[in-house]
Amino acid sequence: MPRLRSLALAPLAASLLLSIGCDGNAASSAPAATQAPAADQAAPDATAGDAIEGLPFASTAVATFDEPWALAFLPDGRLLVTEKAGTLKLVTLPDGQVREIAGVPAVGYGGQGGLGDVEPHPQFAQNGLVYLSYAEDGEGGRGAAVARARLDVEAGTLEDVQVIWRQVPKVEGNGHYGHRLAFDRDGKLWISSGERQKFDPSQDMASNLGKIVRLEDDGRVPADNPFADQGGVAAQVWSLGHRNPLGIAFDAQGRLWNSEMGPAGGDELNLVKRGANYGYPLVSNGNHYDGRPIPDHDTRPEFEKPAVTWTPVISPSSLMFYTGTLFPEWTGDAFIGGLSGQTLVRVEIDGDSAREAERFAMRARIRGVEQGPDGALWVIEDGKDGRLIRLAPREG
Repeated sequence: MPRLRSLALAPLAASLLLSIGCDGNAASSAPAATQAPAADQAAPDATAGDAIEGLPFASTAVATFDEPWALAFLPDGRLLVTEKAGTLKLVTLPDGQVREIAGVPAVGYGGQGGLGDVEPHPQFAQNGLVYLSYAEDGEGGRGAAVARARLDVEAGTLEDVQVIWRQVPKVEGNGHYGHRLAFDRDGKLWISSGERQKFDPSQDMASNLGKIVRLEDDGRVPADNPFADQGGVAAQVWSLGHRNPLGIAFDAQGRLWNSEMGPAGGDELNLVKRGANYGYPLVSNGNHYDGRPIPDHDTRPEFEKPAVTWTPVISPSSLMFYTGTLFPEWTGDAFIGGLSGQTLVRVEIDGDSAREAERFAMRARIRGVEQGPDGALWVIEDGKDGRLIRLAPREG
């Protein structure tokens, strides 16, 4: 695939847009006049033990965290939670006791950057490996990195920390890292890599920004990746043309889906296909924040179309597929956390198609959603004093 060196962006407009934070927060460097429309930043007004009224299921707040970003269950039922400033917490359930884990790599904290996702290795019970994504400082600015380490749960430490992947290149700014992590059935590691508010890298195969990346669990590039013969960072790439992909998850058939933030409109849910190009910034179902239009996906059939788009946006933060039986009517459905929408969105999947089926008003920005070992849904709220909440059927 040829490298695309330049896209039609007016220099002034581009400089304004690069400063925008589209994670439901504007980047700290953006002048007020050029920021994206601000999402509702209201903090939750309930205490840690209070339920959320008006939901069709019972909600129980278990603990609170400082800017939590991700949650992941260990095989023994304990829970890992990341805090954006650079702290990893271990939560014992059901009592909600919280313990800090030492040895986390230094993170580049600011704007949307900091400690991001956490994912145990599929064979964690045997090897104790966990994977962390985070913003990392370096030559040229910042970029996402992924490290793996051995978690000594009893000692509360990370050992043998090794960086296995980095965004290329590092750039200035604090937005659109993406850096969600997922493992497939074969033990391959998948990483969502945002375009860092730089637009063009999404279509540039000399960069791994704006891509979905597929690696071996130690960071090596699988020989059967679609662009492996190109070498370099292109060999890592599974799909391209993404903007700010903050959710990746596998459905019951083992297919990868991703949720990503559009610009002004056009949030997306995509079925991620081998070697496919999803078109950003050449196409989008949203427009630039300064009002300039972006052609819709329908105008460029060579690009993959989203399965679902949202305008007004929900600011999708995370994605999971429900496989449990505690909510049997939802088995196979996708759940998306909404930041600006302050919602949990349920999406029904039908083959390659999808549709929003239900939207639950959570009264707070939802940063992460996961399924617990017993089939309950767990969400974390964004921001200061973000709550960890268990969602389960009402008794009786």
